[in-house]
Amino acid sequence: MRRRYALAAANLLACLASSLSPLALAQAWPGHPVRIVVPAPAGSSLDVVTRLVADKLKDRWGQPVLVDNKPGAGGMLGVDMAAKAPPDGHTLALGFNGPIAFAPFLYKKMPYDPARDLMPVVMTTSQPNVLAVNANLPVKTVAEFVAWAKARDGKLNYSSLGQGSSAHLTMALMMGEAGFAGTHVPFNGSPPAAFAVAQGEADASFMTAPALLPHVKSGRVRMLATSATQRPDSLKDLPTLAESGYPQIDSVAWNGLFTAAGTPAAVVAKINADVNLALRDPAIKAALDAQGLTAVGGSAEEFKRLIDADAKRWGAIIQKAGIKLDQ
Repeated sequence: MRRRYALAAANLLACLASSLSPLALAQAWPGHPVRIVVPAPAGSSLDVVTRLVADKLKDRWGQPVLVDNKPGAGGMLGVDMAAKAPPDGHTLALGFNGPIAFAPFLYKKMPYDPARDLMPVVMTTSQPNVLAVNANLPVKTVAEFVAWAKARDGKLNYSSLGQGSSAHLTMALMMGEAGFAGTHVPFNGSPPAAFAVAQGEADASFMTAPALLPHVKSGRVRMLATSATQRPDSLKDLPTLAESGYPQIDSVAWNGLFTAAGTPAAVVAKINADVNLALRDPAIKAALDAQGLTAVGGSAEEFKRLIDADAKRWGAIIQKAGIKLDQ
């Protein structure tokens, strides 16, 4: 019954939208508070990005922008909420590689079809994964880590922010390239995954920098390398995996806003333009840089092209490795 009412409301909105010019529709939106679903816990890089941007958007839109953390199912739980929302742009999700580009190759069944049910709106940030280890490990370089991991003969535990996440697949790729084995220990988000490394429950992990930095400063976690092809300005003291002998491991974690397919183009264009303005704000850029995150922005079309290319590249890697998560 509730879904029937939601569909009726969506149909009514679509009828109203068709009677308005694109300019009038964009000017009238938003008509009520906007919700941004974050498929990760508070303190994660996704949460940091969303709250910084939402704070700027609420003033520009004249409506509250509510941040709703819904971690679980490798990000699919939160993304699904946007996929099934009325197509009016009032419910967005900050999607990322895992539940958008990787999941179709990892799962036989998903609660949504990314290509059919979601509309890319704007890319927000991009950041490399960082190879990090517990500071008590006797390693300070990638070469030392690989030698140590091989000597452990499979008795290595690595954490990630969820099954099928960029963190999970980047370590799987590295194990294949470097020739060592380990046990995957997934968590719901980067804060608990980073904490596991800090506490010694996991030996290592790949993830973006924000959740790692407090533990690096406390001396409990050591960062060894980034998975970008070039050193980002925010992590310029860290070598890349390419510099460390593994040029094949090019893994960048991206995120961006998505809304339900069928949302009027004028609304998508307005959200895109306003988020781009927010990302160019010097204060937001500085705050993101301090967290090891790079503001991106750009058009919805550019974002879709990146998603398609990422899915093609990682889909081949996933299929070659034979990784399936719902067998």
